[in-house]
Amino acid sequence: MSVNATSRPTMAIAAGKGGTGKTLVATSLAIALDAHDPGCMQIIDCDVEEPNAHLLMQPDLPTEAPVEVLVPEVDLDTCTRCGACARACQFSAIAVIRQAVLTFHDLCAGCGACAYVCPVDAITEVKRRVGTVQSGHSDAIDFVTGTLNVGDQRATPVTRAVKNRIREDLITILDAPPGTACPMQETVEGSDYCILVTEPTPFGLSNLQDAVETCRRIGVPCGVIINRDGSGNDGVERYCAQEGIEVLLRIPQDRRIAEAYSRGETLVAAMPQWGEKLVEMYHHISDVVAAQATKEGVS
Repeated sequence: MSVNATSRPTMAIAAGKGGTGKTLVATSLAIALDAHDPGCMQIIDCDVEEPNAHLLMQPDLPTEAPVEVLVPEVDLDTCTRCGACARACQFSAIAVIRQAVLTFHDLCAGCGACAYVCPVDAITEVKRRVGTVQSGHSDAIDFVTGTLNVGDQRATPVTRAVKNRIREDLITILDAPPGTACPMQETVEGSDYCILVTEPTPFGLSNLQDAVETCRRIGVPCGVIINRDGSGNDGVERYCAQEGIEVLLRIPQDRRIAEAYSRGETLVAAMPQWGEKLVEMYHHISDVVAAQATKEGVS
């Protein structure tokens, strides 16, 4: 049986904080869907500062490509030290102090504003490597992961590079970095749906609220998976009911799941019965995405 022969949605899996089980859900969902329809899946690890989906899926990654950004290089003989470049830079990546011109490439966003505003064309842009994209397969699952170079501050260029590998002919899961900062927003933006993984604790609720607000601001519909259900209170349930957010799945507090994760195993490897539940959840999300697309088309 084909999982879905007509629609290939892109789903982001995100969390307002680390440690909620986001990657466990992302990899387990990919494996469950692939078991029903081999060759239908793609998973992209967008947590480029600390990728770990490969630990659970053990992919073969034969292809590697650099991620490069353009950074300024100043010709000091031509430069008049007017300071226009420093005033244009929103990231403090270039500074003019008396007769010195300082560039800080690890802060540079590669926007090119400094070169654009330079009145004497003293600034050229040169390539600088900031990370790596690796791609390959985990069994029949298309697998892509990115890694930001140690010491670099801006993950967004690497995130964009891995998202450029999205294949429209496959169901794509984007494993987002934790939190709600720029890397998470870059991952979720443009997705058809975002699954937010949380836990039933006060910290989990607080961070879930931030994540929901982020999804709404970006304009991506979202639903919630409650992991370690039964271990805390009902704050998350009450919040979701109040805000009209669907609880897609509840994964109980279960020692077997924790033990499997510590061994580098997914949820479906530890408890195969969860495979069908994850597939059913996907079908529901696919219906929601299709209905939303129809609604937007009509309006």
